[in-house]
Amino acid sequence: MKSQKPKYRRVLLKLSGEALGSADSHGIDAARVTDMAEQIGEVRQLGIEVVIVIGGGNIFRGVSGSEKGIERATADYMGMLATVINALALQDALDRRGVATRVQSAITMTQIAEPFIRRRAVRHLEKGRVVIFAAGTGNPYFSTDTAAALRANEIGAEVILKATKVDGIYDSDPKKNTGAKRFARITYLEALQKQLKVMDSTAFSLCMDNKMPIIVFDLFKPHNLKRVVLGQEVGTLVTG
Repeated sequence: MKSQKPKYRRVLLKLSGEALGSADSHGIDAARVTDMAEQIGEVRQLGIEVVIVIGGGNIFRGVSGSEKGIERATADYMGMLATVINALALQDALDRRGVATRVQSAITMTQIAEPFIRRRAVRHLEKGRVVIFAAGTGNPYFSTDTAAALRANEIGAEVILKATKVDGIYDSDPKKNTGAKRFARITYLEALQKQLKVMDSTAFSLCMDNKMPIIVFDLFKPHNLKRVVLGQEVGTLVTG
């Protein structure tokens, strides 16, 4: 790689539950968890402070549960618990690679995770630890995208890195349209006007109102996370 000087000092990495799941997005795939941990460890070696918000869709998704008859708030709480399972799996993989890690949960469960305390999270970062935020915002009806936008602003992250299975934001579905155009950079307003699904509306509005940049990129390509934090042109940058 050309440059080893990071562009960012503190980043929030948003991982979907599917990022840790098997090919059919169910359960936890050990190989994928290992790959995520290796990429995060690679970035930590550059001295970058990393916080992670993780989803739970590979185990249980609240919206899907409510569509099957479970009361929506209950289904969302079940989805939050799924994110804690993923957080513990990722913590274990990071610990085994010598990366100091703390899990903070928005739902109190002191036997396995710290409660979310903003100042404590910042202190962990200053000591070189990776902090994984689990259980979303702790409230039903809010997605883990919204949790990512909220936590990024709370802890003073410089950018949200939204890891996906595609290499950025397109004007149409690249799986269905071979002529789909990928944006290297796009503004918040353009993304709204074009109705591009960057994040859910609540999360996106929070980022736009607080001028929090978002980079959407493919985490499944080796070393892509490192390339992003070094400032190389990877994925799509959403900014003002």
